[in-house]
Amino acid sequence: MPVTKTPGARRRLAALACMALLASGCAGAPRNPDDPLEGYNRAMFSFNDGVDRTVIRPVAQAYDTVAPTPVKIGVGNFFGNLADPWIGLNNMLQGKPGEAFSDWMRFLFNSTWGILGLLDIASEAGLPKHDEDFGQTLAVWGVGDGAYVVLPFFGPRTMRDAAATPLDLTGDSPLRIDHVPTRNSARALRITHVRATLLGADRTLEESTFDKYAYVRDFYLQQRRYKIHDGNPPLEYEDFNGASLPRPAGGVADAAADAALSRLELIDPTAVGPLSAAPVNHPQR
Repeated sequence: MPVTKTPGARRRLAALACMALLASGCAGAPRNPDDPLEGYNRAMFSFNDGVDRTVIRPVAQAYDTVAPTPVKIGVGNFFGNLADPWIGLNNMLQGKPGEAFSDWMRFLFNSTWGILGLLDIASEAGLPKHDEDFGQTLAVWGVGDGAYVVLPFFGPRTMRDAAATPLDLTGDSPLRIDHVPTRNSARALRITHVRATLLGADRTLEESTFDKYAYVRDFYLQQRRYKIHDGNPPLEYEDFNGASLPRPAGGVADAAADAALSRLELIDPTAVGPLSAAPVNHPQR
């Protein structure tokens, strides 16, 4: 005897069929070839995100609320000035002596007339701030990216950038303080300040994507590629199997994408933890 289905039962069956179709589509989606360690990376990303939510972000929010804007600008300028000698060395190693001497002149000007770097007078004098690290230097020397990996506390990296991180951490902070409490306080202030600059991106990161992990990963990889090529990366796109193919130039969509990429604010990944790949607008210096 045939079974008569009610309209409600038909709707439930249709919904289940749609869900099954979506699930099969997701299961057949190609994995990102740059992320063969995705299982481990997602677990570490969740750990870092938990540390950020419970410890780092609340401290950064308190700092952002209490510290006046001139103080935050001065703190950012101070730590940015300490990084300029290392940035200059990496520019020299990458075969860019003009940029290297500019970085070293920035450090000289800001450390003297800029009151130990609290004022960024070098930018006003026409010496732009650059953003280089040893991971980029290795890339210029021909070292490949390697797999994408999420480090505990430090966040997203490629294998190449992870290998360069110890040198970047050492070279990026030439100030040597023997007094342990003072040294730890300076490190905590720097981490707090950098995290505070990312607070404006939190809502976008939470609301603009269903998969925060994939969003951060893709943004980080795009950001690193942009920085390695000094803002002029080769035009590429990926086919449906994840293979990288030359991207044809031209078209409104390509022009809009390239313009959006050129406006990205770049974050120094050695100076911040779990959310280092998120976009951010820095205060004017």
